[in-house]
Amino acid sequence: MAFKAKSAAETKAAELASALVRIADREGAPLQIGVETLRRASPRLTPLAIGQLFRRHRDDLEAALAERGYTLVDYADQGPGRGMEFEIGVDG
Repeated sequence: MAFKAKSAAETKAAELASALVRIADREGAPLQIGVETLRRASPRLTPLAIGQLFRRHRDDLEAALAERGYTLVDYADQGPGRGMEFEIGVDG
């Protein structure tokens, strides 16, 4: 099986998924995770990147959350400067 290098976007999507899982593990689900909490967990994740990664790699994010027993209930993006929030629930 050939090795397939991940793109920068795929690597950052994995970083976003990891940050969401770490926060959910620490805080307990259900919870709402805002952009500032994500930026504290992973400073490389800018609000623009978070929005783009969600739109392009939603399936990967949901799969990573499901592996840990979480589910993505909702994602809200009110636009730049207005707020962005993930709602995470317990799967099942």
